[in-house]
Amino acid sequence: MGTAHKSVVYKTNAADLTLFSKSFAALQKGMVIKMFFYRRLEQYGGRTALVSSDGAKLTYGELAASADEFSAAVSPRSLVFLLCRNCAETVVGYTACMRGEAAAAMLGAGIDGGLLDELLDSYRPSYIWLPAESRILADRECVYRYGDYKLIKTDYEKDYTINPDLKLLLTTSGSTGSPKFVRQTERNIQSNTESIVKYLEIREDDAAITTMPMNYTYGLSILNTHLFCGARMILCDYTLMDKQFWSLMKAQGATTFGGVPYIYEMLKKLHFERMDIPTLRYLTQAGGKLPPELADEFSEICRQKGMKFIIMYGQTEATARMSYRPWESAFSKSASIGIAIPGGTLELIDTEGNPITGPDTVGEMIYRGDNVTMGYAESRHDLIKGDENRGVLVTGDMAKRDADGYYYVVGRKKRFLKLFGNRVNLDEVEQLLRKQNIDCACGGRDDNMVIYITDEAFRTSVADYIDHHTAISHGGYKIKIIDKIPRSDSGKILYSELK
Repeated sequence: MGTAHKSVVYKTNAADLTLFSKSFAALQKGMVIKMFFYRRLEQYGGRTALVSSDGAKLTYGELAASADEFSAAVSPRSLVFLLCRNCAETVVGYTACMRGEAAAAMLGAGIDGGLLDELLDSYRPSYIWLPAESRILADRECVYRYGDYKLIKTDYEKDYTINPDLKLLLTTSGSTGSPKFVRQTERNIQSNTESIVKYLEIREDDAAITTMPMNYTYGLSILNTHLFCGARMILCDYTLMDKQFWSLMKAQGATTFGGVPYIYEMLKKLHFERMDIPTLRYLTQAGGKLPPELADEFSEICRQKGMKFIIMYGQTEATARMSYRPWESAFSKSASIGIAIPGGTLELIDTEGNPITGPDTVGEMIYRGDNVTMGYAESRHDLIKGDENRGVLVTGDMAKRDADGYYYVVGRKKRFLKLFGNRVNLDEVEQLLRKQNIDCACGGRDDNMVIYITDEAFRTSVADYIDHHTAISHGGYKIKIIDKIPRSDSGKILYSELK
């Protein structure tokens, strides 16, 4: 797993002092303070926390100790950029920021060089945690090493202040090409982690294998929930198409993994129903709407295998999850995102902002809960901002609710166009075409929908389907051929990159 560089000078634990101050103030007010779970990982001692793709293991005690060595090398209330891989080194850096007083901004290790330069210029982090072979800021001082990573101290002038509640910065799925982050607090992370653990019934004998980047909110939530419970994380950068992924899963006895829609599309092509992985006890899905027929197919596969298939819904702006569909409702509530997570509430409002109380009426979905984040940051000067959302998130998703209180997302508020007076749901058009095995993305503006496809051979069949199976006027759309559909690391379509 790698050995830590031992030339670290330990400092007073600022996190403990801050926690003590907050606790003392809270006690004076008669409040109860719950310690952030990352600061009590030691309770799991010699249990295995992390397993690398080569089989190397790291215990909870070793993880906590290495993270604290990292923290000792970082000045309090500093901003640390973490360039993430699915490896123990990334977890050590992230855990250090969670246990200490630093604020972490998580980015993929393969980030575009131009975008990274823009982010560095915009945020001026005090430190960067990155792969040791990287030449980024290679002339700067290295203050800590662990395994194949190094911690570089930058020489940026710190002309900004970090809000004392700010803990984590994550990019949204729609901001991959911009310096926009979501600002998260300990309270957000703690609240959402506890909720997910409760409804998924995660146990300390569980073992999750990584299928998504750790800097993606869904992938990070899986890490959070399993470390919360003293469970194991099996770390790898293999894809589902790699034989090593399945060998590692079987060798380490994985009990679960999660995936965005494209992962389940890959599993279908790999004939998951024929695989024999007896340790798996449940699968989760989020990160976008799974086509109903594919959701039903995997619900049936999991039923036959004696497993649970749980569909969830969330946004980075709510830390990770806002709703889940209980596995028992897989068939009776097909296509539903389920009900609000424990501790949260969902509601619908009409175009005037009034609550919708009746069933089967489409409105914009609103979520309330302690996991709703503070707001956005677009530069270092936004890091001082307080809680702008105050526990309320206007999701931007249009949904309906059935008589049993289950929610169904029908599309994004901004993903509707008016074509000659008729309201068209772009997400629905995409789903219809994908049922015809056509890879596509839809965009455009009122009276001018654009259907992007990657194969000229499908142009005629797309036009025939739209003309004969929808009410969309022939003059209201055009078809454009592109090399590939732009997607984020998590598989979501990057509509902002469609020209």
